Amino acid sequence: MPARQPDPARIVAAVNEQRAALGEPQLPPGERSGPALGRASVTAVRAAVDAGQEPRRDALRAATRFLLDTLAERAPGRAVEVRIPPYAAVQCVAGPRHTRGTPPNVIETDPLTWLDLATGRLDWATAVSGGKLRVSGPRADVSDYLPLLRLRPRRAP
Repeated sequence: MPARQPDPARIVAAVNEQRAALGEPQLPPGERSGPALGRASVTAVRAAVDAGQEPRRDALRAATRFLLDTLAERAPGRAVEVRIPPYAAVQCVAGPRHTRGTPPNVIETDPLTWLDLATGRLDWATAVSGGKLRVSGPRADVSDYLPLLRLRPRRAP
């Protein structure tokens, strides 16, 4: 069964809510679909974290999902499962795949650590040694694919 795709209107609403909490205007029409919407969700959540705010749940979910989907596109396969509870999981990386039970190669972390890893704010080795990233299995390393998205530093108002 294919993964259920999120409703773009719900993502737009979540990103706009996050942007409003930051005192920013709503998304322009050109950023309300496809990869632009995904990048906008990551940018809004990153801005909230950088401002010391708690990210809005739906915006964090959208950013997490977008970054996981980007990883799965860049590293197609089913040898490794990357889990970001409670929001999403994907299988990626070419190699032997599993079909039942717990996969042999698993990566798991929280959404904010995933955001940091995927945007280049945290490196793989530091996350593993600091206990923020749990990995099991000989293929459970996607560091060669990170960062997935580099964000420009925000300008001060």
